Amino acid sequence: MLAAPAAAQSPTLETVKKRGQVTCGVNTGLAGFSAPDDRGNWVGLDVDFCRAVAAAIFRDGRRVRFVPLNAKERFTALQSGEVDILSRNTTWTMSRDTSLGLNFNGILYFDGQAFMVRRSLGLKAAGDLKGASICVQSGTTNELNIADFFTTHALRYRPVVYERLDEVLGAYQNGRCDAFTADSSQLIAERLRLPDPDAHEILPDLISKEPLGPAVRQGDAGWANIVRWTLFAMINAEELGVTQKTVDADRESSNPEIRRLLGIEGNYGQALGLDADWVASILKAVGNYGETFERNLGQGSPLKIARGRNALWKDGGLLYAPPVR
Repeated sequence: MLAAPAAAQSPTLETVKKRGQVTCGVNTGLAGFSAPDDRGNWVGLDVDFCRAVAAAIFRDGRRVRFVPLNAKERFTALQSGEVDILSRNTTWTMSRDTSLGLNFNGILYFDGQAFMVRRSLGLKAAGDLKGASICVQSGTTNELNIADFFTTHALRYRPVVYERLDEVLGAYQNGRCDAFTADSSQLIAERLRLPDPDAHEILPDLISKEPLGPAVRQGDAGWANIVRWTLFAMINAEELGVTQKTVDADRESSNPEIRRLLGIEGNYGQALGLDADWVASILKAVGNYGETFERNLGQGSPLKIARGRNALWKDGGLLYAPPVR
């Protein structure tokens, strides 16, 4: 006899079901990832991921409560149980994965740290920032990365550190520093908030690897499996061409991979403590990975970020998910 599904022993899943919603920690406001729209509804890539988890559990992507968290608050909120998932443009590092009592569950967005400067400075590369003052947010990987970069290249610099992102942007806007450093996607979003975005540019150099992904508390393997395979399902759906619009029609597909993904053949949701059609529920709620990327970050958004590293592996990117079988 097969062992009981791991998710059946997941205290987090049981708590979420009793509560009737997922609590999800997100950024306080970062365009493309998590921010309230004009009607107060949370939107963004990180937001859609939370809605996908809710849809997998409840067949309803609206059953989420979003908890806005700054960089300093985010890990404590997850550790304390204030949130079930941290889906907040957070970099997966060894120290965070091993010493904070939490586990990362895949990479939702491949990023890298960059610098934004005024075009009037005429800078061409990060190496031109010798002696510059650099605005950076505290409690982020960005602080250590700039220290590493300037040490490695034997360059002097002066960090100008603030706790909140709005403070960092304001300091840069008011001329208190020569450059603003953050993840490239974050700089693209923050540049659009400046009075004259065209007066600023993002230097081409990426000085770090920033794999951004959702995190959960350690000690609940069943819950971690649900979060991890929600991401994998969205990636696999894009690779197989199953979309928000085609998911019902694709139930008639003869492709065995699609039939397994949608729960027509085999019940792979059972091992997660979910219904057989859990992936179909995700796709109906938010679409596949490519759809949510394009809507929030890509050509369907104000940010117009190219897929690049975040394209599927077969299209020259880094996105690759284990198969459902």
